[in-house]
Parts: sequence; structure tokens; C-alpha cells
Amino acid sequence: MEVNDQLVDKVSKLAMLKFENEEKEAIKKDMTKILDFMDKLNEVDTDNVEEMLYVNEDVNVLREDRVEEKIGKEEALKNAPDADSDFFKVPKVLKKG
Repeated sequence: MEVNDQLVDKVSKLAMLKFENEEKEAIKKDMTKILDFMDKLNEVDTDNVEEMLYVNEDVNVLREDRVEEKIGKEEALKNAPDADSDFFKVPKVLKKG
């Protein structure tokens, strides 16, 4: 697959990113390296390789899940820059585009 300006523009639009000329050239080089590596992986014979769910045998050690009241609502909200009686108030951070 050829990595060209149109492909970078399409991927950057999907990812909601914007690249300037120098950045676009660097991204094209990086994408080419990634695709070349994927082509190398496609050459590997995996016919007799058993599928794995996990890479290693490690098991997570989890604590018991207990409900405990650590801090009250009033105490949690008292240092907030802006709050109402129940919630922190924060500025809107997402735009519909």
C-alpha cells in the first residue's frame, strides 16, 4: 500500500488530527515503516502455532470489593472551584463537529 498525502489526510481526518507539511512527511515515513513491518509479519509461517489468549501466565491479584464511605459529598465538594449541591461543575470540553 502506498502512503501518500491523500491517505494521511484521510487518516488524520478520521482521527481528528491536523498535520502541517513537515509533520505530514514524518507521519508518511512512520506509516510506511509500520506497513512494511506488517508485511514482514504476513510472511511468517504460523500454521502450526497454537493460539494464545494471554502472552504470559501471570494472574491479577485483586482486593476484595467492599463498599466503604471514605469521604462525604459535602466534604468532597467544599474545595471545588464550582459546584452545585450534588455535582462538580466543569467547563464543556467536547465540541460536536
